[in-house]
Amino acid sequence: MANITRFDPFNELARVNPFGDFDDMFKGFMVRPVFQGTATAPQMKLEVSEDDKAYTVKAEIPGVSKEDIKISVDGNQVSISAEVKKETEKKEGKKVVHCERYYGQVARSFTLDHEVEQGSAKASYKDGVLEAVLPKRQGKTSKQIAVS
Repeated sequence: MANITRFDPFNELARVNPFGDFDDMFKGFMVRPVFQGTATAPQMKLEVSEDDKAYTVKAEIPGVSKEDIKISVDGNQVSISAEVKKETEKKEGKKVVHCERYYGQVARSFTLDHEVEQGSAKASYKDGVLEAVLPKRQGKTSKQIAVS
């Protein structure tokens, strides 16, 4: 299976240094990623599987409390969002030397082939993984139209 990566057109622009020694002067100005100093930007990785009766969605959302996760289903459109709060602090004795905070939101939306029965959908969150079971709506069949 091939790995799929996102193309970032500004990544190449961030590497170009037209001003030679003035690199620090423009560091972080417009084309640099906001999360450059952090380990990784907050992301949500998804795994969607399907059987005859339901879809199973697994989303990796580490470091988030279950109260901060929202799942919405509208027909066959599914949206998952979570509020991410990350704080790190380094101390030497009683004096704070370095402190970083990040508050933001991560979200993913996708479309399924079949509509979801919203009344019987279930979700659980354990060890940083959200697992949602979304039953397919029964009785909806596609109708093929003849072209004349």
